[in-house]
Amino acid sequence: MPNAESDAETNSEPERDHGFDPTSRLTVREDRGLRRDLSPAEDVAARTRFAADPRGKRPDFLDEQRLVFAANNYLGLAADGRVQRAAAEAAREIGTGAGASRLVTGDTRHHRALERDLADAKGTDRALVFSSGYAANVGTITALDPDVVFSDELNHASIVDGCRLSDAETVVYDHADADALAKAMAERARREGVENEAWLVVTDSVFSMDGDIAPLGAICDAAERHGAWVMVDEAHATGLYEDGGGIVQREGLSDRVNVQLGTLSKALASQGGYVAGDQALVELLVNEARSFVYSTGLAPPAVGAAREAFRIAREGTVREALWSNVEHLRDGLESVGYEVLGETQVLPVLVGDRDDVLALATELEERGVVAPAIRPPTVPEGESRIRVAPMATHTEAELKRCLTAFEAAGKEVGLR
Repeated sequence: MPNAESDAETNSEPERDHGFDPTSRLTVREDRGLRRDLSPAEDVAARTRFAADPRGKRPDFLDEQRLVFAANNYLGLAADGRVQRAAAEAAREIGTGAGASRLVTGDTRHHRALERDLADAKGTDRALVFSSGYAANVGTITALDPDVVFSDELNHASIVDGCRLSDAETVVYDHADADALAKAMAERARREGVENEAWLVVTDSVFSMDGDIAPLGAICDAAERHGAWVMVDEAHATGLYEDGGGIVQREGLSDRVNVQLGTLSKALASQGGYVAGDQALVELLVNEARSFVYSTGLAPPAVGAAREAFRIAREGTVREALWSNVEHLRDGLESVGYEVLGETQVLPVLVGDRDDVLALATELEERGVVAPAIRPPTVPEGESRIRVAPMATHTEAELKRCLTAFEAAGKEVGLR
């Protein structure tokens, strides 16, 4: 017979809550100064109106436009009529969505045309378009299934997550330090039982928070000494160099980098990511990259927009406008006393103190300039900064207004 006393004891146990407590977790972020809110923009352009986070309601846009120095729309092509028309034409010809995985029915002639263009510019046999740059990184690393990944300490989160999901042993080397990479590889090579390991070296080419460039030639040298593969993420470089290439092309390394990867959502003003490499690599990814196999193909309007933006980028005029604006803004910021890091179109203005950088960003916004404050844990303590990203479409008057705002805001905060 059932034991009534035992049943009573069981029933008297306190109920346990096996759910989640988002409110408490948000409070912790708030207390640490890490909570973020969405701030809707009226459109994607060099200047636009913004609204405070409506939290599910309709946005109420401010009356005045602000200058945007916070986007990765480096060539300003997201608002270009030619790119918009190409997106619309692709929607009319093919449809608004791919409708299925590309392995089912979602592979169109537009996808193949964009991939041929990318492969041509990257100097490879083929390219493969993914639904995002994040998906391209995660899918490629896991499909390669390396035993060991040597990863730059400042690589993008999508690379970090790809390493985790691949279950590879990850060796993190000092940022942009090819000597540190070579030392780590030599130490690994001295271990017993590593003769048959597959090694992958992964790095961004342009680092989005520091604006600096990986020493790709020296990285290739170190990898080749051990027969390792090199994978380079050109997210912040694709389309910005000669013939629409990235740093790999600028350095003449197309034949030494095994996997070239990038995004269509920054300079190419669209959505999606790509991988470029030899025929066997692309065929492997088609079959084993889970983020490709199990995702609906990139929407045809995004493909059409990216292809037209890439065509414009390869012509060169818009690239020249960007680099002219970059030089003008860097010189101007330094002339009013700011330290500007890096050597690319990303201009990190070093401030140092976390509270100072937040105050500076607020003062800039008061003066009509949107440029984000980057603070720990995104960057190390004592290295907080304003990340300034000019576009090719910013006018000389807008650059001057930005510089004037930085000078006045710096004085108001006590930094100048």
